[in-house]
Parts: sequence; C-alpha cells; structure tokens
Amino acid sequence: MTTFSIKDLEHLSGIKAHTIRIWEQRYELITPSRTDTNIRYYSDKDLKLILNVSLLKENGFKISKIAQMSEGDMQREVIKLTDKNLKFPEQIHALNISMVDLDEDRFEKIISSSILKIGFEKTMLNIIYPFLSKIGILWQTGAINPAQEHFMSNLIRQKLIVAIDNQYNALNEGSKKFMLFLPEEELHELSLLFAAFIVKARKHKPIYLGQSLPLKDLEEVYHLHKPEFLITIATSNPGTSKIQAYVDTLSEMFPESTVLISGYQIVGQGIKTKDNVMIINHLQGLIEFIEDQTVTEERVSSRY
Repeated sequence: MTTFSIKDLEHLSGIKAHTIRIWEQRYELITPSRTDTNIRYYSDKDLKLILNVSLLKENGFKISKIAQMSEGDMQREVIKLTDKNLKFPEQIHALNISMVDLDEDRFEKIISSSILKIGFEKTMLNIIYPFLSKIGILWQTGAINPAQEHFMSNLIRQKLIVAIDNQYNALNEGSKKFMLFLPEEELHELSLLFAAFIVKARKHKPIYLGQSLPLKDLEEVYHLHKPEFLITIATSNPGTSKIQAYVDTLSEMFPESTVLISGYQIVGQGIKTKDNVMIINHLQGLIEFIEDQTVTEERVSSRY
C-alpha cells in the first residue's frame, strides 16, 4: 500500500495541510494512521477522499454537507461533475483520482472530452502537463506508487503516438528537419513525443529516434538525414557530473545544426552553451521557436 504525508495530500489536492487538520478535528472527515513515532500518514483511500472533497468544494459544495455524505454519495456526485465540461484544475483533480484508482475508462473520458473541446495540443499544455508536474515531484520523492505513475504515463504515451500518427504532414519547400532523441539511458519520453507532435503540427519533418540513443548511432543517422535542428531532453541522464560534457559534445559533433536542449538537468543548471546550442526553458518556448522557423519560411516564400 502506498502511503502519503499530509504535505503530499496538499500538493495533489491543493488543500492546505492546516485545513486538512481542521477538517479532521471538526468533521472527522479523515482519520490518519500514525507511525510508531506518532507521525501522521495517509492511504490511497485517504488521498482519493481528499481529492473528491477538493473537487466538490471547488464546485460549490459546503464542507459541512460533504462531511455528511456517504462514500457512495460522494463518488456519484464526483462522477456527475467529471461528466460535465470542467475547468482545467478540476480536470487535473479528476486525473489524480483516475491515477489512484488505476481507472483507464475515467482517464479516457476526461482526456477525450477535452480533446474534442479544445484540441490535443491545448489539452497537453493545460491539463496533462500540469498533472504530470504534480505527480512527477511526488514520484521522485517516493510518495507515488511507481505502478500508478507508469499506468498514467503509458496511457498518455498512447495518446501522443495516436495524435502524431493522425497528423497529415503537409511538407513544403520551407519545411525543416528536426531530429529528436534522448541521451543514452534516458527513458523519460513523453516530452520528446510531444515535441515531435509540435514539429509535425507546424509542417516540419520530425525524425524521431526515441529513448536511450548512443552518440555513435545518432551520428550515423545525422549524416544520412542532415537535419537543421536536433532536439534532446535530459531528465535523469547522463547525470549532473556529465551533462556539461555531453552538451559540449553535441555542439562539436553537429556544428552545422542548431541543438535544442531541455529537461531537468539542463534548465536552470548553469549549463554553458556554444553558438549552435539553445536551451529551451519551457514547452511554450519550443513552440515559439518552431513557429518562428515556419513564419520565416512563409515570409521568404511570399516574396517570390
């Protein structure tokens, strides 16, 4: 069984730890277990309860009324709400509940309805990425069960692959080639897949090489395709002691291309870059960069 601290509940639900403690005392809404040293901890069931309470409260239910609900009544009200067109924070809460329950059907309903309403790209930016940001921090600290994180990541990966495949790649004379890859032993692929989606959506050519790519293999494919841009993301590898050398190597190996780099080991880490290397601090920055290439080419074409 996964256990959570009160701070974990706060981070996932948005309800302050102080408020949760008040609800424990005033309404007996939740009863934490305690370690031998008298430290509170909470179960999956407790987390789901707090997520449900948060969702109901954000939709106008008073805490006094929520506290009187049975577990079944609360679940029915939450399902009614998640069947409606919810706002982004509420959809993120609903995804948290889907993760705790390992509920693929609920995940599918939330994401599919959002895609129909606002499109795939906005769903990724406004719902899925904020959700991943929340659970990513907790997963790294051991608060989230790896099975739950893997369950959600694989569902999102499936959505990304389908979205990429469903795009019509209308290349033109101004289309550029973007080669996308992860460093050797790097397996965190979701951001790279989304980058491939963005590239293809802007009528450029993604050459997707995926996870854990040795430099020698990258070099071979590079010489075959000669892309104008390379995109890589370093989340956990090559490691903090090796990342600067890795960035320098990419710059030296591919001097005729622009190398776009991002990820936890890159952003805000004081990495020094040469002229052909650019740090991408956030997804919107990548979108803007790729759109700049598209706009530039369209302007050039319109002159002739």
